[in-house]
Amino acid sequence: MRFSNNFLDEIRDRVPISSLIGARVTWDRRKTNASRGDYWACCPFHGENTPSFHCEDKKGRYHCFGCGASGDHFRFLTDHDGLSFPEAVERVAEMAGVPMPARDAEAERREKQKASLTDVMELATRFFQDGLQSQTGAKARAYLRERGLSAATQQEFRLGYAPDSRNALKEHLASKGVDKEQIEACGLVVHGPDIAVSYDRFRNRIMFPIEDSRGRVIAFGGRAMSADQPAKYLNSNDTELFHKGNVLYNFARARKAMGKDGSVIAVEGYMDVIALAQAGFATAVAPLGTALTENQLELLWRMSGEPVLCFDGDQAGLRAAWRAADLALPLIGPGRTLRFALLPGGQDPDDLLRAEGSQAMSDVLTHARPLADLLWMRETGGGSFDTPERRAELEQRLRELASRIREENVRRHYAQEFRERAQAFFGGTRTAQRGGFRKDGAQPRPGAQMRGRLAVSDSLARSALVTGQGGFMPLREAGIVAALVNHPFLLEQHFEEVERVGLTSPDLKRLLSVIVDAVAHDLAQDREALQAAIGRAGLEATWERAEALTKRARLWPLLSGADPSDVDDAFKQALHLQRATHFLNRELRAAESALASEPTEENYRHLVEIQSQLQSVQATEALIEGFGIGSGRAARG
Repeated sequence: MRFSNNFLDEIRDRVPISSLIGARVTWDRRKTNASRGDYWACCPFHGENTPSFHCEDKKGRYHCFGCGASGDHFRFLTDHDGLSFPEAVERVAEMAGVPMPARDAEAERREKQKASLTDVMELATRFFQDGLQSQTGAKARAYLRERGLSAATQQEFRLGYAPDSRNALKEHLASKGVDKEQIEACGLVVHGPDIAVSYDRFRNRIMFPIEDSRGRVIAFGGRAMSADQPAKYLNSNDTELFHKGNVLYNFARARKAMGKDGSVIAVEGYMDVIALAQAGFATAVAPLGTALTENQLELLWRMSGEPVLCFDGDQAGLRAAWRAADLALPLIGPGRTLRFALLPGGQDPDDLLRAEGSQAMSDVLTHARPLADLLWMRETGGGSFDTPERRAELEQRLRELASRIREENVRRHYAQEFRERAQAFFGGTRTAQRGGFRKDGAQPRPGAQMRGRLAVSDSLARSALVTGQGGFMPLREAGIVAALVNHPFLLEQHFEEVERVGLTSPDLKRLLSVIVDAVAHDLAQDREALQAAIGRAGLEATWERAEALTKRARLWPLLSGADPSDVDDAFKQALHLQRATHFLNRELRAAESALASEPTEENYRHLVEIQSQLQSVQATEALIEGFGIGSGRAARG
């Protein structure tokens, strides 16, 4: 029903917001000043030990400086108690002693219709749950077991199975007295003027009930059990109950769990949410098969001021992260932002948890990057900024990004942050004159002025590749050698490429020589035999170091147990990058030597071009490296 603004204002004015909220929190005595109507408490929306939740009677508002939760009487009751807006209004009116206005007949009819539709959805949920436990659900149960979901987890999330029938659900609901119009209004059947007889929307699918903020089932997602079904995942269509852009999967459970864990994790799919919950990450949610919307962002911010968006670690995941960053940028504010994490090796959360466990997932989340970092890496990754025009263009893009932020103070801080990063990024280029020489005519150290002009990540700038320092085992080289030991078939298939790979680590060169010799003399046909040969050569410590480095970087396709097709693709990519960087490093040394012996403008430009090519090879790795997917990093042994 619709309420007039005058009525809402009247009941709000009659009820101090502190009396409404005070029944649900304990006010902090040291910070609270009741005589002024100024109250502080530990936030009821997220777990904390220091009070950051503020409530002010004069304004009739509350705000948490920790998680960003904010609103009035009605918002508190809808967000905290899970009431609908009309229910919240009725609760406040009762406290104010003000009678409710006469109900609108049409609104009353719609409310009753909604209530009856949720009853229908509950019947459908139980039907699907029973189907999963029936004989026809055996294959679905086996699939869920293979995915590592326990019976308790399946029950908690009310997973089910829709039988491979066009009428099973429709006939079941009809037998319970549900009429045709209600079944259609719930989106449970496909119907329309050009369809003579409606039929079940979900058939031969594992069913994921989708709940609203009060825990009521309002829609379903279905995962196909047959490869020839047209859509792997199918969601309910929009209905009176369900608008997919306004809902997050698992929102109600995650919000309840926020008291134990103060961070909310947004992932991409149902299975990711469920796998995370089973592994102890109870605050995971997911959008419903589409890009994140503004309304879904608002839901995230209701739970946490800094939700972590966790995307698959491939190019599609990176693009999704960029889209989310662009969507959020105008909406951020004090205590209201995002952090970003990409998973290693193209994995999703379910893959990572099954392969490496919850600690690996914790590591990824711990190293989630701020929004400003993601934007900076996107704008500079793979770029060459060796001319004033290109540097000016970068600065212009950064200013435009900052200008999108609506909140004045945050906009000012972003502009300052980007300005300072750009100044540090360009480094000492202002002192370099035409041709790369100082005013006093002295020649700069080769590469000393150019690093700031290229998009080099901090870790890449510190690596042996750029600094030339020894004592490092390059990660990519360690991964290549680890792959050859873990998958000996690679050497047969790529023998010539491996011979020309150009390793820089003396330890890894010796290890590679032992591997090639053992395979060439038919002394090692499998991983165990190769490890034995390595042990006989006294290089066991080098091998263990290389494998440990590969594991720490979570380069899973290069480790034992990976699928052969994944192994081959990852190995070929690593070989390509290694050959390219080896060639360009050789060219770089030659260019530096040429510039040292003949300091001409042409030689200077050639040096800058080689550095730019070298960075282009490293660009993708350097960009995603901050998310834990480093294929080109160097690490100390």
